Amino acid sequence: MGIVAGLDSSPDFTRIVVCDSDTGAVLRQGYAPHPVENPEGGGRPSDVDPQAWLLSLGEAAGGGLLEGVQAIGVSAQANAVVPLDAQGNTVRPALVGGDKRAQVAGADLVDALGGREAWARAVGCVPQAPHPVTKLRWLARTEPENAARTAVLLQAHDWLVWQLLGRPARRTTDRGGASGTGYWSAATGGYRPDLVELALGHHAMLPEVIGPADAAGTTPEGLLISAGTGETQAAAFGLGIGLGDAVVSLGASGSVMAVHSEPLVDPSGMITALADATGMHLPVVTTLNAVRTLRGAAELLGVPDLESLSELAMKSTPGAHGLVLLPYLEGERTPHLPHTAGTLAGLRRESMRPEHLARAAFEGMLCGLADALDVLRGRGVDVRRVFLLGAAAELPAVQAAAPALFGAQVVVPQPADYGAIGAARQAAWALGASRGTLDARTPPPWQGAVAQVLEPGEELAVGQAVRQQFVSVREQTHPGAFHA
Repeated sequence: MGIVAGLDSSPDFTRIVVCDSDTGAVLRQGYAPHPVENPEGGGRPSDVDPQAWLLSLGEAAGGGLLEGVQAIGVSAQANAVVPLDAQGNTVRPALVGGDKRAQVAGADLVDALGGREAWARAVGCVPQAPHPVTKLRWLARTEPENAARTAVLLQAHDWLVWQLLGRPARRTTDRGGASGTGYWSAATGGYRPDLVELALGHHAMLPEVIGPADAAGTTPEGLLISAGTGETQAAAFGLGIGLGDAVVSLGASGSVMAVHSEPLVDPSGMITALADATGMHLPVVTTLNAVRTLRGAAELLGVPDLESLSELAMKSTPGAHGLVLLPYLEGERTPHLPHTAGTLAGLRRESMRPEHLARAAFEGMLCGLADALDVLRGRGVDVRRVFLLGAAAELPAVQAAAPALFGAQVVVPQPADYGAIGAARQAAWALGASRGTLDARTPPPWQGAVAQVLEPGEELAVGQAVRQQFVSVREQTHPGAFHA
């Protein structure tokens, strides 16, 4: 038996799981918050000293947590950019998160390359505020001196792997992390240095992209460090999803991703063509509005929390007595309607009750995500099973409606840090491949997530009627939104 560890460095904390390399059984865990002050007005900062990630890592690993560990995998927050100078020192704090400061820079980049379709064909994604390539454009426009000093570009998991290895001359990343930058293409498997120059104004060194089972290196103590990957890819790997599976993540915004055997080039730009952590592909479609729709409805109805909103919604019936909420409260990415607003349709005297509005909020959120699922299905992605993630996945109103609205079996995994588990599984794969006990093409067969399984059953026809009601209102309000 080998022992491996997975390190998940999220925006707010570091979590470490130590696992049996053969079975994936979790042996022990560690946790520490990131010592980062919130900016004025709350929320998450857009600039973070990456040393905070190391401090948190050290605290999480305290008390001998890593004793006996033979390999470590690293998962970290997506879209963080760590700009380094020629000596390997940070030029400025890392640019992290959604970073709305870069919205104008994203539009600028889209125009500079000739439009959304040009970007989709070049690198599989259209620059948005969170993308690293967009942050580079913002840096060049806003902090030209820092941009000029930037000689090396790393993401959060790249930087952490590099630090764990003692800052060697060789810097690495993986396909999954590289595919979210906006300057590496999952379709070609290569960087587009010209896009870095377009954004930053000059050339910068980029990390070597290594394979899913490759090791980034070994520490002087003999500890193997695997390639690392982004949090999205690590969570998918930790869940154990494969062909035919999709993951719907319910955060303030929503995302839908599915395993696919080929990269998808989407001229509309709705699909982001990520690579996964196994050598396959992980196309992702994002909606701006998911749980924020529920929170808005709860505030409007004066209920204290989402559990109360769910309880209220369950007093209504499918279709909410004809009430339809298009949940485009902050514009929308899927469909591409950045400047639109939400719509409440079907108001009649009998539908003007709190429980029907609560039900319409849940159905509107889920129908918006079903639209995103249909974008993938429309491009030939097989979706037979949907994993539902996020705290809202536990709500009865979500579980009652999701299988029929998605038209698929819905799996609700037990809450766990699947990013850390996926990182540990990657470490076990790299360890086995280095010893010749595992095929570099086949990851270790760890047991999948313990989960609740929900079937569409007899409600499928009812769910499809609710979807049609939603689509009808969407087409009346935004005709051709999915065909523009």
